[in-house]
Amino acid sequence: MNLDETDKKILRLLQVNAHLTLKDIAGKINLSLTPVHDRVKRLEKEGIIEKYVSILNKKKLGNNLMVYCQVTLVKQTFDVSEGFNQSIMDMPEVVECNFISGSFDYMLKIVLPDMESYHHFHQKKLSVLPEVSLINSFFIISEVKSTTVLPI
Repeated sequence: MNLDETDKKILRLLQVNAHLTLKDIAGKINLSLTPVHDRVKRLEKEGIIEKYVSILNKKKLGNNLMVYCQVTLVKQTFDVSEGFNQSIMDMPEVVECNFISGSFDYMLKIVLPDMESYHHFHQKKLSVLPEVSLINSFFIISEVKSTTVLPI
């Protein structure tokens, strides 16, 4: 899809504050309400805007530990990957899972309350998966930047 500068302005505004009303957006980009409405609906219909969400504060919810895990599978076959993918989808502690290239197969981002919770997750949920061969864990000391805003 070809985005013009007005579309980009709308997307930039919505990435920062999805609660903006169409009237607010129209005022900020000097466009009337109807064309703003039409553009937002088109961006939603075309899948550029996937969904609107609230970003929660991990620490205020008691999730003080963030861990990145490199996971190596026992085999790099479709069936093994699909089995792993399905298992990960049922683990709310895993907030991101990416199949990657390199010396391991997956990178997981895991959010938990504390080290004891991670130990339980590692021993009772992740390492017991039949598809998993090796797990390397990295514990985040300080989160320097975390954003959902994409460059447009």
